[in-house]
Amino acid sequence: MKTLKTILFIFLATFASTAMAQISTPSASSAGSVGSTVGLTEITIEYSRPKMKGRKIFGEGADYLQPYGQLWRSGANRGSKLILSTDANIGGTDVKAGEYLIFTTPGKDNWDFMLYSDISLGGNVAAYDKEKEVMMTSVKPTILDNNVETLTFNISDISEDNTSANIQLAWANVSVKVPVKVSYDDEVMADIAANTQVNPRSYIDAANYYFNAGKDLNQALEWINLYLADGENSDQFWNIHTKAKILAALGNKEEAIATAKDSLKKAKSDGRGGFGYIKRNEDLLAELK
Repeated sequence: MKTLKTILFIFLATFASTAMAQISTPSASSAGSVGSTVGLTEITIEYSRPKMKGRKIFGEGADYLQPYGQLWRSGANRGSKLILSTDANIGGTDVKAGEYLIFTTPGKDNWDFMLYSDISLGGNVAAYDKEKEVMMTSVKPTILDNNVETLTFNISDISEDNTSANIQLAWANVSVKVPVKVSYDDEVMADIAANTQVNPRSYIDAANYYFNAGKDLNQALEWINLYLADGENSDQFWNIHTKAKILAALGNKEEAIATAKDSLKKAKSDGRGGFGYIKRNEDLLAELK
């Protein structure tokens, strides 16, 4: 019995020592994450990044790591995951906020890009269920002059008005881009309606949004007047300059000139240098002559 206890003790001690002595080593395909805000939508991609390592990646036949026409998990290990904080339109299909797996089928002339609703599938392409496919679109690949050694996703080509971008995948000598469109006007309008009633600061935010988005300029003027009339806000030459631009856009030239001169005077008297609004007002006045 004593011998049995001794053997059991040695076994447990050895097991515990082995468990504690595990060695951490780098993954062959490092974890990656990329994200960007487009409009009010947070777009994030989490993925594992395989390397070329001298292999032929995309092409026709079994000599290639990912042959044309075969479904691909679009990364290594458990594949790649797309996370949307709000609804968006991807490749022409409306997609709800949530988490999705990214699958692709590479081809010489076209790539199919799919989002998949069941993220527990991971990289198991053999169990892919077409019924769980949220969207599919075909895009033309771009052949690159230089190889991208490590698989890279990016949120690229964000438009000036923040309503569109591309999901870009680049690896080896291939780049593909899938268009994304977002809408944020309804959310902004709801915030304006809610916040201008309780926070005077919201009036200037609302006025700026209406002016920059080309909406009702009379409403923008009403809001900026409400803001400038509150407390010491009338000293804020940068917001007075915005009022001058709104007046100019409305065609009220004389009042726009007077307002720009008021902003210029206050900018010149500012002990911090005017933040560039001296020149901005001078330029605006030159345009209004």
